[in-house]
Amino acid sequence: MRRSSLPPVACRVSDTLISRGHHGVIVHHPTPTHTAADAAAALGVAVGAITKSLVFLLDEDPVLLLVSGAHQVDLDNTGKRLSGNLKRAPADLVKEVTGQPIGGVAPVGHPANLPTWVDNELARHPEVWAAAGHPNTVFRTTFPELVRITAGLPIDVD
Repeated sequence: MRRSSLPPVACRVSDTLISRGHHGVIVHHPTPTHTAADAAAALGVAVGAITKSLVFLLDEDPVLLLVSGAHQVDLDNTGKRLSGNLKRAPADLVKEVTGQPIGGVAPVGHPANLPTWVDNELARHPEVWAAAGHPNTVFRTTFPELVRITAGLPIDVD
């Protein structure tokens, strides 16, 4: 898809990806892929290869967890691993700190970098896909590249 056809927020994500050494190619779907299952079906991949970008509060500070579509975050166990209290961030805060709508939050391209952790489960897949700032957009990457472009730290979230 031509860059001029992408939503502006997806163009910002592409620019951020390119600045961090990724090819920056964004795939645009005609219908939104709000859930990991929707994205996996649209792409013809396993749901575990879909990266969910989830904002949490760690002791009241927003953090980003990049989680396999096959996983749910265990708040207690993951909070202990992060040495704090972990809870889901409210939707208005997610939009504020990412500049992106829920259902399309990308791992990058936010107004300010968020402390980021990447689910080790994603390493099981040769390619992973993540939202690109809009519910109709995604990009392809790998686990090592995702860790690198986000300056994230690998973690078990279950």
